[in-house]
Amino acid sequence: MAKKSAVEKNEHRRRLVKNNAAKRARLKALVNNKELPIEERFAAVLKLAELPRNSAKVRIRNRCEVTGRPRAFYRKLKMSRIALRELGSQGQIPGLVKSSW
Repeated sequence: MAKKSAVEKNEHRRRLVKNNAAKRARLKALVNNKELPIEERFAAVLKLAELPRNSAKVRIRNRCEVTGRPRAFYRKLKMSRIALRELGSQGQIPGLVKSSW
């Protein structure tokens, strides 16, 4: 199991991203609009910089939903390879057959 603080920190980041997504997208559209005057675009950059850094989507770390492990993460199943192997061996994942010989 991962540290509870690390898992909770990541969940906090997810909440910040969700709450600030619309504001961040609106400001980024202003920044990338080449037809606006440079002063307006620069003001949008400054407002974007005032938002919390953890509200950026790239700050979210993919973690296993079962164990919280940050590495070897399968996006499709939202779990790590170790949790996948254990649950597959127990027959709890439909359609997954673990080979053994």
